[in-house]
Amino acid sequence: MLRILGRANSFNVRKVLWICDELGIPFEREDWGRGYTPTSDPVFLKINPVGLIPAVIDGDVVLRESNAIVRYLASKHGPDEVYPRDLVKRAHVEQWMDWANYETSISLRGAFLGGMLNEPPWNNPWFIEQGRVQITKEVGQLEEHLAGGAPYMCGATFTLADVPIGLVVNRWFSLKFDKPHYAAVAAYYDRLSERPPYLRHVRNGLP
Repeated sequence: MLRILGRANSFNVRKVLWICDELGIPFEREDWGRGYTPTSDPVFLKINPVGLIPAVIDGDVVLRESNAIVRYLASKHGPDEVYPRDLVKRAHVEQWMDWANYETSISLRGAFLGGMLNEPPWNNPWFIEQGRVQITKEVGQLEEHLAGGAPYMCGATFTLADVPIGLVVNRWFSLKFDKPHYAAVAAYYDRLSERPPYLRHVRNGLP
């Protein structure tokens, strides 16, 4: 059975839990990270020398990095519509996944880690303000994309692109500052919330 190492309230662990639930992949999860056994523990570092959650163990396969993990799981267990084998369609999915990781992760350090959790070093007032400005711009880019009428990020059906974006959108709605109302993003958030795995692992009261 698949082993998932990482606390259930972790932003990146929740991506893996969500896709496992979506695809019906049985798993066992082990608590590691903040509030539990630290990832600096030699036992964990032997599994993932980078020392970050999540890590997964699938038989002889050991993987780290949440986006790589969900791609692997969808390739192994999912239908083509979730992670297309067509190279162009797959690239469209992956560009949104990478955008979420590389762009919004920076702005959310300021807006969320600094602005909401008051965590150093992200709680510098300048960095908080820059994070808020940037995440507002980025969610505005999602608004423009979703206002085109497609129900999901890559068209008519749910794909892996919706996994990291779905986590970003959930966190956006948890942020406490004067934000614009993005109607298409709000509708997308409600649409994702029609999926029971999303409610269990993402829109479950955690930011």
